[in-house]
Amino acid sequence: MTEKLKDIKKQFPILEQQVNGKTLVYLDNAATTQKPISVINAEEQYYKTINSNVHRGIHTLSQLATVEMEESRKSVQEFLNAKKDYEIIFTKGTTDSINLVANGIENLVNEGDEIIISNLEHHSNIVPWQFLAERKKLRIKVIPVDDNGDLIMDEFDRLLSDKTRIVSINHISNALGVVNPIEEIITKAHKAGAYVLIDGAQAVSHRKIDVQALDVDFYVFSSHKLYGPTGVGILYGKENLLDSMKPYQGGGEMIKEVTFEKTTYADLPFKFEAGTPNIAGNIVLKNAIEFIQAIGYKTISKHEDTILKYAKDKLSQIDDIIIYAQKAKYCSGALSFNLNLDNVHSSDVGFILDKQGIAVRTGHHCAQPIMKRFGIKGTVRASFAVYTMKEDIDKLIEGVYLTQKMLK
Repeated sequence: MTEKLKDIKKQFPILEQQVNGKTLVYLDNAATTQKPISVINAEEQYYKTINSNVHRGIHTLSQLATVEMEESRKSVQEFLNAKKDYEIIFTKGTTDSINLVANGIENLVNEGDEIIISNLEHHSNIVPWQFLAERKKLRIKVIPVDDNGDLIMDEFDRLLSDKTRIVSINHISNALGVVNPIEEIITKAHKAGAYVLIDGAQAVSHRKIDVQALDVDFYVFSSHKLYGPTGVGILYGKENLLDSMKPYQGGGEMIKEVTFEKTTYADLPFKFEAGTPNIAGNIVLKNAIEFIQAIGYKTISKHEDTILKYAKDKLSQIDDIIIYAQKAKYCSGALSFNLNLDNVHSSDVGFILDKQGIAVRTGHHCAQPIMKRFGIKGTVRASFAVYTMKEDIDKLIEGVYLTQKMLK
């Protein structure tokens, strides 16, 4: 273990507490990551010193808050390697970002056009496209997965056509941890004349994202899965596409001029940022990015890949256990499993693990189609972060053994 990670848990106050009389083992990072003290202190400092509405006042606090939020936007721009800071739109989260695109892009699609998604998608990357398809009479096609949880790319090739207008795929599956070949998907989709949105909610905490190298049209993620606050999301979009899209919501900030006869809209990025934003959260996202950058993605990826392999190896040694996507080409950040016992639901396992201070996620993970694909109602998901250590995995393994003994 590198020196950078040796004492990492000390930066996360919540991890020092006990749950049900046991030291907390937090393995629910795909749902939300915990926050380092630098992020917690930064949010407190905002409310103590410069709390004010942004972009709307000439007084000092408003000016200071505005500068801080726009500096955070620039930080996200550099983080994603976007060309312009106004290609970065602040939203409420990944779900909000996808809905914004699915609504805003409506004038760029026509009846009979097609949308391609995959069997691995979170509901938030399914339902908004269904709304759009219903409004505009579009057709949704789905890339299937094989028994390993990998996308069947030959089927993707078959689905692509001159009618394809949108391809929207997650970078990493929240349910299985499978990493999708987004570079190949983007290249092929663009050759077919389609726009591409990548749901990066499960990717940004694990790997470096370069939107220019990917040549992706839209990339979305949530702050709270990146060691930042909840209620903050990011939509990156290419300037020409954002310019051509209609506003998602109307209200203050997103306007240039309002009359009862006609309203004109503000320039990017404010065209898509109606109303008072989550100012504190938007500002503090910069601190979360700085936390990541101080460690470095090379270090993070190496550590988390080691933890994932260790967890899979240890779980594989347990009898009567099923690990999903175990033979997928590449996984990152999470694994899903079930006890192969009659009448045992994943929630039963999660409940007993919780009594041992071990936090995992159970159920369908807002990804019911992939659960149906594997013929199950849900899984137990253990998901990892930079502060996950082998000792945490050892406690998980002990917990699974005990759970198995109790449920047999």
